[in-house]
Amino acid sequence: MKKLFIVMFFVCLGSWRSYAQEGGEAPMEKTELDSLFSAIQGFVGNWWNGSDLYPDPCGWTPIQGVSCDIFDGLWYVTALNIGPTHDNSLACSPNAHFRQQLFELKHLKTLSFFSCFVSTKGNNSVSLPTGEWLKLAGSLESLEFRSNAALTGQIPGSLGSLSKLQSLVLLHNGFVGEIPENFGDLIKLKRLVLAGNSLTGPIAQNLGRLSELLILDLSRNSLSGSLPSSLGNLTSLLKLDLSDNKLSGILPSELGNMRNLTLLDLSNNSFYGGLRQSFEKMNSLQEIILSNNPIGGELDSINWKNLRNLAILDLSDMGLEGDVPDSLSELKSLRFLGLSHNNLTGNPSPKLATLPFVSAIYLFGNNLSGDLKFSEKFYGKMGRRFGAWDNPNLCYPIGMLAASTAPYGVKPCEEEEEVVKLMKKPISKANFDMRNWNLAVSKGCSVIGIEGFGWKFVGKTLTMVLLMNMFVMK
Repeated sequence: MKKLFIVMFFVCLGSWRSYAQEGGEAPMEKTELDSLFSAIQGFVGNWWNGSDLYPDPCGWTPIQGVSCDIFDGLWYVTALNIGPTHDNSLACSPNAHFRQQLFELKHLKTLSFFSCFVSTKGNNSVSLPTGEWLKLAGSLESLEFRSNAALTGQIPGSLGSLSKLQSLVLLHNGFVGEIPENFGDLIKLKRLVLAGNSLTGPIAQNLGRLSELLILDLSRNSLSGSLPSSLGNLTSLLKLDLSDNKLSGILPSELGNMRNLTLLDLSNNSFYGGLRQSFEKMNSLQEIILSNNPIGGELDSINWKNLRNLAILDLSDMGLEGDVPDSLSELKSLRFLGLSHNNLTGNPSPKLATLPFVSAIYLFGNNLSGDLKFSEKFYGKMGRRFGAWDNPNLCYPIGMLAASTAPYGVKPCEEEEEVVKLMKKPISKANFDMRNWNLAVSKGCSVIGIEGFGWKFVGKTLTMVLLMNMFVMK
């Protein structure tokens, strides 16, 4: 019975292959098949013979990275993914290049290249074709080039003709020049990622026309100029990342129109002019990262309690002044607070310790002063993730803390430190110096009873009494 099953299987398989090759229910158009094989061969090398390796790429011999669909009773390629995304994926050759046949795949919806154009030796750099993209305008919905260091030159403006495009990702390549002005015509775009290239010039006003955009990531380039106010028209935007550029100017108040935004990252630029009160309207924000900008101003210019969904707030190295406002303690979802390397003054409120999910608070490199009033339990939980060092006038009261839980890099309060030194000094009748005793009294105990009573020296007084008892006992 088992042998009969095996025989029947191979008979059926042979019949199915013959049926597919002779024109079965959904054969592949020959020009489509030839275009697919030739296009792939241009990327992986001439050694690749698709007709021998994959005679039925949409059927019983599928190619990794190739997807098909049936149109008018025939198979057509709808997705082509080139690069080592899986073990058996199509890997590119050192001299990978575009062939004209790629643009003959008239039902292509998805086209992506990952680590395909990577060889930078000699003259192996490749530029994107310019005039052929219009052929894919009626079908292409997603175009991605990721991690292709040898893919250089300018981004062709002809990509702006891909009217059905919903996702355009040009990430970590070698593109130079400006963002094409006509990218504002891609009104169906939901994701535009041009990060990690060497793009220059301004952010075009036309990008404000992309009303369906959900993600805009132009980070890690050399873009310059101010932010166009038209970005406020992107009311559907969820993520805006413009970090690590050379952008400058005052932040436009129109950014507050992005009511659905969850991430705002403008770090490592040259923005100035203070924090904008319009940020309060962006109550969906979960992450605000504005660090390393000379923005200046004061923290209390914003009513922080309106941003109740914030989990990450990084405002370090921004030239901020004034106090750390108590309203920050109302951000009950906050996990990270970065205020380091500013010009903040005053005493940080212990209310920050009430944040239920906070795992890091960095206040180092400011001008904070006075006694830290956080609990020993808080210091023990946070460890070095509570960063308050490099505040010369900030100290902690050692009488209330064990040495193991003292905040890292913060000195003990000076008056209490003097008492500790006296307590550590061995006392005997032979080495007891009444002049030192009188000096200690004149510094501390003698002020009791003068103008409102020096209660902060009561602890010192008690210590002196204990020292005298020790002396008498000896």
